[in-house]
Amino acid sequence: MTASKVLKWVTGAFELCLAIPVVGALIVLGSSYTVLVVMLILHAITLFLSIANREPKYGSILGIITSLVAWVPFLGWLMHLLSGIFLMVSAAQKSKELPPPPYQNFQ
Repeated sequence: MTASKVLKWVTGAFELCLAIPVVGALIVLGSSYTVLVVMLILHAITLFLSIANREPKYGSILGIITSLVAWVPFLGWLMHLLSGIFLMVSAAQKSKELPPPPYQNFQ
């Protein structure tokens, strides 16, 4: 299992925890929104690793958007729920064997 898949499982689980209505709000407000900054950083790392491993990126991109708009009460709940689901789905997908990228010979 690649590091990006592990981070997708971890960030997906964190997002689903933040999607629990009262608990997620208490965590975000109790941390003075620091949790959202930490999640933004984790999603960015996951995105970079997913790009490097040529794996799906949509969960991490949605997670980054979620971290930026999660301070809006009901929108934040919906975005946490959707990004958690998408991250878990992309982490559970089997990796496709892709051919290596073409290299150019400069002579």
